[in-house]
Amino acid sequence: MARFPTGVTVVTASVPDGPAGLAANAVTSLSLDPPLMLACLDRGSRTLRAVEAAGHFGINVLGTDDEGLARSFGRKIPMAEKWEGVAWSEHQGIPRLEAAIVFVACRMRDLLSGGDHVIVTGEVETISQREGEPLVFVDGGYVRIG
Repeated sequence: MARFPTGVTVVTASVPDGPAGLAANAVTSLSLDPPLMLACLDRGSRTLRAVEAAGHFGINVLGTDDEGLARSFGRKIPMAEKWEGVAWSEHQGIPRLEAAIVFVACRMRDLLSGGDHVIVTGEVETISQREGEPLVFVDGGYVRIG
């Protein structure tokens, strides 16, 4: 599946200790009516625990200039280190990365077992977007399209 190109996102949630987030490419639209999103998060992920505790999450679609963010949020380092120097704001209690070209705020709906991951579904509450081309991951690296 490394040959299958995917968009690059950062899934975020807030907990009392601060924002949580991880880079994820197993993210997709699940349904148009009602509008639902799906994200697959590693079963041992701290961000999964944050999503469960918060009951909502954000999907931040990264642009071509955001490879550094993708690499940082993809590392298993202390959560506070992932957020150092990252421009973000809170939107409906969910961390929104200022760099994101698309932000989708979701209310958690389902947690489903998916092997070593948990499939999180969410009802879309709001979507915002700005100009920019998406960052794509394929064959173990980041590429630009267009």
